[in-house]
Amino acid sequence: MTRHGLVSAALVLLAAALACSPPMGAGSPRGGPAAPSAAPVSGEVIVFAAASLTDAFKEIGAAFEAAYPGVRVTFNFGASSQLRTQLEQGAQADVFASADQIQMDRAKDAGLIAGPDRVFVRNRLVVIAPRSNPAGVYELKDLAKPGLRFVTAAPEVPIGVYTQSMLERLAQDPAYGPDFKEQVNANIVSREPNVRQVVAKVSLGEADAAVVYHSDVTPDVADKLVRIEIPDPFNMLATYPVAVVRNAPNPAGAEAFIAYVLGPQGQATLERWGFIAAGDLAEGPR
Repeated sequence: MTRHGLVSAALVLLAAALACSPPMGAGSPRGGPAAPSAAPVSGEVIVFAAASLTDAFKEIGAAFEAAYPGVRVTFNFGASSQLRTQLEQGAQADVFASADQIQMDRAKDAGLIAGPDRVFVRNRLVVIAPRSNPAGVYELKDLAKPGLRFVTAAPEVPIGVYTQSMLERLAQDPAYGPDFKEQVNANIVSREPNVRQVVAKVSLGEADAAVVYHSDVTPDVADKLVRIEIPDPFNMLATYPVAVVRNAPNPAGAEAFIAYVLGPQGQATLERWGFIAAGDLAEGPR
């Protein structure tokens, strides 16, 4: 072959090689190795979430759907204990977000959870009373007034568990006395299925006081309530874990939703609704 023929052949081979190569920058910066693609997210994502997350998760769900066109988030809100029972009875879900670790651990023990659970937010307790405050609830000691109508949740519901733990702490303080917990519990007039029902009872004036989460005093009820803060030594730091449900119909969607909740947009939304971001390590009640 002549020198001209060799040069022409080399140019043809070079052009073919360039045609088969990805352009500079494809797949990763500076044309490096392409990053593995994430599993595609589409379809319905079913989220079982604690009732106290209702407002924040609805906002997060709308933002998640905007970030993933074609995805639809369906929520089932209720007491964490009730949601866990529904899962045990065969209800289908992709994500379980509990208001306490107890219900998450029970779900894991029952083989309902795939992989690890992750704490995504925290919360504090607060005492509420109707705006008219007919029983004169101005401090924690007033919860033990004879005849006061105190409403709480069922014993297994997280807010009910946190409330009893708070009362135990108060009873250990001489300023309240060892009978304080029993005196408050003697005032219970109803046990509601979840914390939002507790808030509704008080805001409607059907009860004189209750213990709820700080995040439950939302804008739509704030003007109907009086809020009494609980000092840190007696307060409880509620911890919310989230996890993918075993045999989830949409595991890719579940992982993407959890990642969004744990991400900056999800955490900012939760903070706006009165929660404590998962990454906030400031000292507080435990």
